[in-house]
Amino acid sequence: MHVTLVTIGSRGDVQPYIALGGGLQAAGYHVRLATHTDFEPMIRSRGLDFSPIGSNISEMMQSEAAHSVLDTGNNRLLYLRRLIHAAEAMASQAFTECLNACQDADALLLSMPGFYVGYHVAEKLGRPFYLAYLQPITPTRAFAHRLFPALPNWFPLRGFYNQLTHIVSEQAIWQLVRPLCNRARCDILNLPPMPIRKPFEQVRKGRIPILYGYSPAVLPRPSDWGDHVYVAGNWFLDSPPDWQPSPDLLDFLESGSPPIYVGFGSMSNRHPAAITELVVKALSLSGQRGLLLKGWGGLSKADLPNNTIFQVGSIPHDWLFPRMAALVHHGGAGTTAAGLRAGKPSIIVPFGPPDQTFWGRRVFDLGVGPQPIPQKQLTVERLAEAIYLAVSNEAMASRAAALGKHLQSEDGVANAVEAFHKITRETSTAGAISF
Repeated sequence: MHVTLVTIGSRGDVQPYIALGGGLQAAGYHVRLATHTDFEPMIRSRGLDFSPIGSNISEMMQSEAAHSVLDTGNNRLLYLRRLIHAAEAMASQAFTECLNACQDADALLLSMPGFYVGYHVAEKLGRPFYLAYLQPITPTRAFAHRLFPALPNWFPLRGFYNQLTHIVSEQAIWQLVRPLCNRARCDILNLPPMPIRKPFEQVRKGRIPILYGYSPAVLPRPSDWGDHVYVAGNWFLDSPPDWQPSPDLLDFLESGSPPIYVGFGSMSNRHPAAITELVVKALSLSGQRGLLLKGWGGLSKADLPNNTIFQVGSIPHDWLFPRMAALVHHGGAGTTAAGLRAGKPSIIVPFGPPDQTFWGRRVFDLGVGPQPIPQKQLTVERLAEAIYLAVSNEAMASRAAALGKHLQSEDGVANAVEAFHKITRETSTAGAISF
């Protein structure tokens, strides 16, 4: 069976699907990942087929459009509007290339936001599609959609509110992207425009199977979800067996106490030097050594204290995080999961995307990290206080270690592969999904 896995976004959005694709291919499926060209070497190094979709995401993340999106802070509606506006530039290319990537596929496996392209391509080709997401979108009474604030447990009608936030969010997002999708349907796919309520309505009413790549120990599976929804566990892509750290990094780690990791993934910033200076001052104020990820920009090594701060490029999280005292990061799904598996407290600094705030709140609610600090509210004093709490609170450290031990025993990829095999077997018996 040929499966094309469509995923769009930063490295944190793509890497889990490389792990999932590897698991599916090891189980006998032929897997192609359709995503940005940045990730072709990583994908092919894992023995998977690759097909390009959209522009170079690294360049896009450094663009003025990306800065404009992240400048919205906690304004969710403005964030979505600017994100969709930024996506318009690559939409035509993405639809065309996705159509090419899926020509010989027997089924499509769609991420979010790959769904907004892959859904229409599946309709054009008459192929069944399934969903594979890193954060929950299935409506539930258990918790609110990530675009909305969470209400306290005692709040009246909390379950009704939570359910409503999911319905409102999916429709709001669809109305924002519908003009873009309908242009592509008419101009590229030769399909009629879609009405107001599709496609999320079809996903719900058609009980389209969904695989979730996060742990039920981090976010328990709601009891009001149907049996077509699978919470498989995290899809970790661990370091290649031949990967080795640099001697300089080993020397730094061995020369003192475990440092604080600070990295904001692919999140760009208009003032990288200023935020780097802020981080260095906070580390000094809290009396901690630091290991800074160069990927998010900042000062050169010459500008940093040689004995207490070390800068690194891309390093496998599964090797690095267990050697840290605590972690400061943006709250992306992949980085959050890696930090939790390492058993270390996390200090989440959301940069704007709603999933970052969602996971930051979840880390805090689990008691394995301090209250999240939105990037626009980040100060030396607030970060230093959070770092001190993360390294000094024994109860927090104990909870983080216990959760990490549990996550280390999970095999999210194997669980997802087993679920996918069940899903495709049932679909082949019942017939293709009807559009």
